[in-house]
Amino acid sequence: MHLRQRPKAATRQTPFTMAHGTTRARTGLSSLLILTNALIWVSAVIVMGIISYFISLANGTNNSRIIYMEVVSVLTVTVFLVAFFLVRYPGTFLLFNLIFSYLWLVVVVFTAEGYSNSRDSLLLTVEAFSFIAL
Repeated sequence: MHLRQRPKAATRQTPFTMAHGTTRARTGLSSLLILTNALIWVSAVIVMGIISYFISLANGTNNSRIIYMEVVSVLTVTVFLVAFFLVRYPGTFLLFNLIFSYLWLVVVVFTAEGYSNSRDSLLLTVEAFSFIAL
């Protein structure tokens, strides 16, 4: 007599199921952090590109505010790229956001002080996207 074995009950795979079968609670906070950090990263790339263009036009003049803006935007782009791979640790995102919020606050002050009365659209774009990156 052939005994029929019952198939094992398959575990239902959900997006929250880990490789070894356990589940972990996932909140909407991590998705929100990824979305806001992507917005910050895109804004930093735009500011970096426009400020790099201004540096190329400077012809050797040393403007420490423009260099500061460039350094903060480059650091934001590189550090946040690394942070995107650390999604499992939302505390890391919050730490990066705290540190860079103060750096971007200074950039916003520099742009508001120097570019608010300008009629140049690139300067106003730098001001707007630096505020978004804040």
